[in-house]
Amino acid sequence: MSLVLFGVFAVALLVGVPIAFAMGGAGLLALVVEGRLSLLSVPQRFFDGINSFPLMAVPFFILAADLMTASGITTALLRFSNALVGHIRGGLGHVNVVTSMMFAGISGSALADAAGPGAVEMRMMAKGGYDRDYAAALSAATAVIGPIIPPSIIMVIYALTDPRVTVAGLFLAGVVPGLLLGLALMAMNHWISVRRGYGAAGAPMRWAERGRALWRALPVLLMPAIIIAGILSGLFTPTEASAVAVFYALFIGLFVTRTLNARLIGKVLLQSGLVSSAALLIVAMASLFAWLLTLLQIPQAIAAGIGGLTSDPLLIMLIVMVFVLACGLFIDTLPAVIILVPVLAPLSEQFGIHPLHFAMAVVLNLTVGLVTPPVGGVLFVMSSVARIRLERLARAVLPLLAAQLVVLLAVVLWPPLSTTVPAWFGYAR
Repeated sequence: MSLVLFGVFAVALLVGVPIAFAMGGAGLLALVVEGRLSLLSVPQRFFDGINSFPLMAVPFFILAADLMTASGITTALLRFSNALVGHIRGGLGHVNVVTSMMFAGISGSALADAAGPGAVEMRMMAKGGYDRDYAAALSAATAVIGPIIPPSIIMVIYALTDPRVTVAGLFLAGVVPGLLLGLALMAMNHWISVRRGYGAAGAPMRWAERGRALWRALPVLLMPAIIIAGILSGLFTPTEASAVAVFYALFIGLFVTRTLNARLIGKVLLQSGLVSSAALLIVAMASLFAWLLTLLQIPQAIAAGIGGLTSDPLLIMLIVMVFVLACGLFIDTLPAVIILVPVLAPLSEQFGIHPLHFAMAVVLNLTVGLVTPPVGGVLFVMSSVARIRLERLARAVLPLLAAQLVVLLAVVLWPPLSTTVPAWFGYAR
C-alpha cells in the first residue's frame, strides 16, 4: 500500500498533475489496491479535512486581500514606501520590500502579494532602470514575507494541524521573523544595487510630504492592527477577525477610496471564490493523504529515524529543517503543512523544543520553498507576470534566496526570535 501511495504521488508530480489531484489520486489508488478498507473513507476524509470552523478564516482573508487590492490601495502603499526609503541607494528595490511588508499585513498569502503589488513593483523597477530579471526576482522574494507577517493563511492551517499552538500565538510569532526577512532583503538589495549601479541615492522627502503619504496609507495600515488588537483583546476569534477584515476592506473600498462598485465586487467575489476553492481542495485531498500516512505509521518511522540520530534538540531542529526544506522543493506549502506537521511535530515535544519555535521554523522554511524550483509557486506567478523564463528567474533569485536562508538559520538557532513577542501577550510559556 505504501509503495502505491508514494509511487503514484511521485509519478503524478513528475508529469505535472496538480498537487491536489496527485495526493487524492494516490490515496484513492492505494485504498483500491489495499482492498480491505472501504472506499467510503475517501469522501469522509475529504469532508473531515475542511469541516472546521477556524478554516473559514482562509476564504475570508483571501477575500479581504482581493477587496483591498481592488480598492487601489497599492498606490498608497507605494507612495508611502517611497517617502520612507525611496531616497536610499537602490531605492525602488527598497520600496518593493517595504510595500510587500505592509501588504503582508493584509493578504496573508505570498501568491496574492506576487500577483498584486508584486507585479506593480516589478514593472516600476523595470521602468526605473533595474534589470527585468532582478526586478521580477526581488518581487518574488519579497512576496514570501506575505505569509510570515500576520495575518497568515498557512499559520491558520498549521494551528489546525497541531493543537499545541494557537492561531494568535503563531501570528505573534511571525512578527520578528517577518521584519528580519524584510531587513535581510533590503540589505541584499543595497549590496546588489551598489554593485550594478542601480538607483543612485537622492534627497529624502520633506517630513510634510511623508506625513501626507502616511495619511493616505493609514486606512490600509490600520487593518492588521485592528485584526491583531481584536484577537488579543478577546473581542473576536481569529476566524471572526477574518470576517471583520472583509467588512473593513469593503468600507475602505466603498467610502474611503470609493473605487468599489457592484460590478467590481462581483468580479472580486468570483476571483476569491476560485482561489479559496483551490486552497480548500488541496486541504481536503491532503487530509486523505495524511490519514493514510498515519495508518501506515510513517510518522512514527520518520520520527524514530530522526530521533535515533541524536538526542541534541538543536541538531534535531537542524535535521528537521533540512528535511522540510527538501520537501519544500517539491510540495506546495498547504499540503506540506498537513502532511509534514503530524509527522514532525511530535519530535518537538519529545525533545523539549518549544512548539511555537518549531512551528515558526517550519512555516518559514516552507514559505521560503515558494521561491525554490522546481515547484516554487511564487516563481511561476512572477514568471508569468513578467514574461520571463523560469530558468532565468530562478538564477536571478539565488542571492535573495541566500538572504532568506540566513534568516531561517537565525530563527532555527535562536528561539527568542519566535517566542518573545508571543510571551509578552501570554501565548508562549
